[in-house]
Amino acid sequence: MVKTEKVLEQPFYDFYLNEHQNMACRRLHFAGSSFGLLGLAKSVKTGSAKPLLKGIAAGYACAWVGHFFFEKNKPASFKSPLKSFVSDFRMYSDVVRGNLSLKDRKFDKAR
Repeated sequence: MVKTEKVLEQPFYDFYLNEHQNMACRRLHFAGSSFGLLGLAKSVKTGSAKPLLKGIAAGYACAWVGHFFFEKNKPASFKSPLKSFVSDFRMYSDVVRGNLSLKDRKFDKAR
């Protein structure tokens, strides 16, 4: 089993957060991650992979819209897919715990 600390070093997470400065992009990432988690939950409940696949597709669609239209950059997942995937859920966790804001960066505590 790969430990999160080995996969996700702080310098990469700092880079990841720099790529998510725009609040619309962050909101889209949060929504997309929520779709992915809902798809996972429904897949577990129904025993079907279809909801998970739909959740993953919706999650990436939200994230990529955020990058291409709001951040105007390329998603980090193009170069570092595993680190980006882990960072996305770390960012999700930081939002849920109140360490990152979806309203204004001045309320961020994670940096």
